[in-house]
Amino acid sequence: MKLEDYIENVPNFPIEGIQFKDITPLLRDKDAFHEACKRLADFGKRVGANVVIGPDARGFIIGCPVAYEMNVGFIPVRKPGKLPRKTVFEEYKLEYGTNKLCIHEDSLKPGDRVLIIDDLLATGGTVEATIHLCEKLGAKVVGIGFLIELLDLKGKDHIKDIEYLSLIKY
Repeated sequence: MKLEDYIENVPNFPIEGIQFKDITPLLRDKDAFHEACKRLADFGKRVGANVVIGPDARGFIIGCPVAYEMNVGFIPVRKPGKLPRKTVFEEYKLEYGTNKLCIHEDSLKPGDRVLIIDDLLATGGTVEATIHLCEKLGAKVVGIGFLIELLDLKGKDHIKDIEYLSLIKY
């Protein structure tokens, strides 16, 4: 199955000059969605992950069914103020300014083997912050999976030596 056939290119969204890669047609198609999640879950099993983490918000959409397919738990990484208990945070740079990601401080244990799942690898800021959050809690990121990678933005430079899988590359 060619998953890229289920990605819609939306010119000039959210701003002029951007070619937005819309994953909602893939999510809508039960066979394409299942195939994408199965490929990511097979990767997670191969790297020996025992938990899946998904960054807010599209990482939830993909990460939860991947965790289910792997028969492991899922942990959300959220924006500030969205998690109800004590958290740790990681600040990261955006094109203009900074942002933060948070995780419950007791959500990972030393020795946990983490698979990070997100929809898109672009500049790498979100995934790098998520890696740092896992490391702060003593876990090891053993794999990272994406539906889409935008190669020109060189986000993989922030992954370092962690094995990763992008199902579609542009």
